[in-house]
Amino acid sequence: MITQLQSPKKSQIVYPDDNGEPMSDNTEQFRLIVWIKENLELLFASMADVFVAGNLLWYPVEGNNKISQAPDAMVVFGRPKGYRGSYQQWNEENIVPQVAFEIWSPGNRLTPMLQKLRFYEQYGVEEYYLYNPANVDLTIWERRDRGLEPIEQVDGWVSPRMGVRFQLSETELQIFRPDGTPFVSFVELAQLREQAELRAEQEQQRAEQERQRADQERQRAEQAETLLEQERSRSQALEARLRDMGVDPNIL
Repeated sequence: MITQLQSPKKSQIVYPDDNGEPMSDNTEQFRLIVWIKENLELLFASMADVFVAGNLLWYPVEGNNKISQAPDAMVVFGRPKGYRGSYQQWNEENIVPQVAFEIWSPGNRLTPMLQKLRFYEQYGVEEYYLYNPANVDLTIWERRDRGLEPIEQVDGWVSPRMGVRFQLSETELQIFRPDGTPFVSFVELAQLREQAELRAEQEQQRAEQERQRADQERQRAEQAETLLEQERSRSQALEARLRDMGVDPNIL
């Protein structure tokens, strides 16, 4: 077995896990980042070879820790889930994150955002989503022959990679899973679970009530059958006594 050793120069390079920049500038940007990342995590929870991350530094070039980006959310198909301090592409079978999300905030400036676009284009991202919640504006780029090209019709767009659908209303961005159910927040998910548990409990109570009613009906039927049997027995006893007395009960 031949072991390939790194050169001393490469082995001494440190790839920081933190670029010193905040994850978000405000509560709305943070909410959207968590909303997208966690719903994507949930969507691909059963697929062991899909890695989803938020605000994780991605280093595409071995030996150069100056070239990096930390997408607000990213999806990597073909890589296992699990802990990473950063996404070092050469340690990930050189698989590029295929999908990247960025949420525009008031602190963002045009030049750095254009640099991000060029980075994603240069290093192989297939789908890039940039959302500005201030004016409910979604821009989508898809990799085509000439690189990342903007999509003209974003409202109703279905991601080729993820299968999710993007919808814009007057006030917000909506994202729908392939089965048509919407992305929800943790609070909404907890409420939906509570509602489902309540409905299940109510159904169980209704089923128990139906069982009790059925038991009561069966008991009433059994009681009626017992009374009928008792009446039949009394009638037979009376007929037998009349016959013992020499009286034919059929002519009474």
